[in-house]
Amino acid sequence: MKDNLKIEIASLKNGAAGDAADATLVAFCGPELSFGPITAKALQPGAAAMAIAAKVAHFTGKAGQVLDMLAPTGLGCARLIVFGQGDKDGKEAPAPTRHLHLGGKIRARLSGGESRILCEAPGAPAWAAEAICDMVTGLQLRDYKFNRYKSKKADDTENNHQNDVTFLVADAAAVKKALARQAGLTEGVALARDLVNEPPNVLFPEEFAKRAKELTALGVEVEVLGEKDMAKLGMGALLAVGQGSKRDSQMVIMRWRGVKSGKDKDAAKPIAFIGKGVVFDTGGISIKPAAGMEDMKGDMGGAACVVGLMHALASRKAKVDVIGAIGIVENMPDGNAYRPGDIVKSMSGQTIEVINTDAEGRLVLADVLWYVQDRFKPAFMINLATLTGAIIVALGQDHAGLFSNNDALSAQLASAGQATGESVWRMPMGPGYDKLIDSKFADMKNTGGRHGGSITAAQFLQRFINGTPWAHLDIAGTAMGSPQNDINQSWGSGWGVRLLDRLVADYYETGSKPA
Repeated sequence: MKDNLKIEIASLKNGAAGDAADATLVAFCGPELSFGPITAKALQPGAAAMAIAAKVAHFTGKAGQVLDMLAPTGLGCARLIVFGQGDKDGKEAPAPTRHLHLGGKIRARLSGGESRILCEAPGAPAWAAEAICDMVTGLQLRDYKFNRYKSKKADDTENNHQNDVTFLVADAAAVKKALARQAGLTEGVALARDLVNEPPNVLFPEEFAKRAKELTALGVEVEVLGEKDMAKLGMGALLAVGQGSKRDSQMVIMRWRGVKSGKDKDAAKPIAFIGKGVVFDTGGISIKPAAGMEDMKGDMGGAACVVGLMHALASRKAKVDVIGAIGIVENMPDGNAYRPGDIVKSMSGQTIEVINTDAEGRLVLADVLWYVQDRFKPAFMINLATLTGAIIVALGQDHAGLFSNNDALSAQLASAGQATGESVWRMPMGPGYDKLIDSKFADMKNTGGRHGGSITAAQFLQRFINGTPWAHLDIAGTAMGSPQNDINQSWGSGWGVRLLDRLVADYYETGSKPA
């Protein structure tokens, strides 16, 4: 993400000062080409040319409109791009993410070389440092690319040219301070994207664990458990999924101790995030169709999010005690693979009849959830998993499915989703759905049939929760192959890192508002 992009922050008081002959200027206007005072002064020599170009292009300054001029007369710059900031027409990003998406739109327009962005809102108070920070972040997220396996890099892609971008702002010190806090979050999203995008022959379970262990450089405590360790713990559900692979399954426990345990028992409890890490999912004996199976390298999007989140929290030295746990397996068909009809015993002692070996993620999570709950006694647990195709049928790819046993935690997740644009939608749970996974031969079966597939998967997970506040995020539609947008052009989106970082900052970090 940083290879071809250099960001600098400078004072807006200097306007477009300096030699701008080869530079692109970016400005923001309201109706009728109205600019902020400093921007208006800087662009005054080109006012006549802008007026003519705006008339020809029917540019009125409405939000979403863009006026793009090459070598504008009188300005002495190579290019001028003006983004309209007038009244919304309903097509723009929601207000909380407006500046984030604006940064992505800017990046989409830049074609290399030097650019100077005059960060001044027309006819309104100066943009806050946080808003400009969001704009920078949006530009950086849009710039992300994953082309490390291309022997030849195309010259015509939007993010394959060197870009030196200077943001000219009212309070440079405040913006730099905000960016310093935000840098780890942007890196965490990029890390999650990298993990999801990696091919499965590279990112096998041991390699995934190795990359998670690199978080020790940031002060994160990392513990890796192999198959012998998990067998001693009785993790028969997780181990069953990986037994058809020649690659050993792994469980990684990460802990960031941003605060010391207090005397209050509730304050001493860590919070926990758990991720499904199926690095490749053939479906096992219940093998998937060949078409599209290559996408199953992304079936570890939940685990990728947890690793990216831990990076973000540790980078900004978040004042929180947090556990990150991921179960990493490869689901392969083999003479040693688990079969439909098998009965496996989970760490909880509950037995599971395997109906479909392609419903494997819930088996992995069952043991990891129980382990985290039993060992750490967390204040809450949130798990993320690319768990079911059924959630895509229900919600498409704009929202992740939220299932929970706790209304307060659900409300906090919904609020964080609105603030970040990583939206969640709460789905129903209940005894009627739970009956669908009762088994004649074991305590439960791992699928409940076609109807309500995402719900019965959540009901399965809930059987491994003993009263701990818990939320399950089904991110099958949002973590991989999600629609490209202003801030993401990658197949792997890194979804969930910004959502959960915001949840922690708003509700659970020392000094945040009360939960």
